Amino acid sequence: MTAFTQSKSNAFFRKYLTKDFLLLNIGLLMVAVGIHAFRNPNKFASGGISGLSLLLSYYFPFLPIGSMMFALNLLILGLGWLFLGNESSAKNLYGTFALSGMIWLVELIMPINHPITTQKFMELIYSVFIPGFGGALVFHAGASTGGTDIVAQIMKKFFHIRISYSLLIVDFLIALGAGVLFGAEACLYSILGVCLKSFLMDSVLESLRIYKIMVIISDKSKIIYNYIISDIRRGATVHMAQGAFTTAPREVITTVLSRRQAIKLQQFIKREDPSAFITISNSTEIIGKGFRGFE
Repeated sequence: MTAFTQSKSNAFFRKYLTKDFLLLNIGLLMVAVGIHAFRNPNKFASGGISGLSLLLSYYFPFLPIGSMMFALNLLILGLGWLFLGNESSAKNLYGTFALSGMIWLVELIMPINHPITTQKFMELIYSVFIPGFGGALVFHAGASTGGTDIVAQIMKKFFHIRISYSLLIVDFLIALGAGVLFGAEACLYSILGVCLKSFLMDSVLESLRIYKIMVIISDKSKIIYNYIISDIRRGATVHMAQGAFTTAPREVITTVLSRRQAIKLQQFIKREDPSAFITISNSTEIIGKGFRGFE
């Protein structure tokens, strides 16, 4: 490997490592704030290790909930290492303990012992949306907040169930258990919270993974696909087609881009060939070189 190639590779690695690390920590902070400010004060057992620990505390009141959470996380991290591999386990390990540290930090900065308002339903919404959005950012960065998130990743790997559906199954069982132990109201709020969280995470994850599939027909196709390769640094497929009306042969370019790259390409085509014909569609699943592999 030449020095230039190695430098380019290191720059690419630093760029995406920094981006993922930033997303991961923003997501973890959102989860910590949502749990501390809204979920814990209202005793919403809407799944997760915190909900499972709450159920276990009913049978083992002499054990602190924090100790049970730590023990359960260690057990599930072991399962993650066994079934998901070392790389995933390292990210999950960081997510699990960073979240615990952030919750501890948030508790020091803004101690909250009681619900912020008397509007329980409104606090349920905030207890779902803030951690749900944060959790989606964590998943998008390729990690998890530990606990039942790892169980969901294992279910996805072996049973090909989407992460949001896997979490729904696990958290729904925890919410039902909370209802059995703490009453009908706790059950109803917890189940509603679980459903809202699953829907939110699914929506956010899909929006984060949207790519634009662009099909371009232009008299300046060579200029356009050279621009895609050299300036946008994406690939493209060029094939010959025949117009049904004119019967003239034309080059058709197909490329897959991020939102920002698609806007950049549209602006370039508008300058170079305003008469070009472009169709654009969305995709949330792009598998292959330059995107992601099979999961």
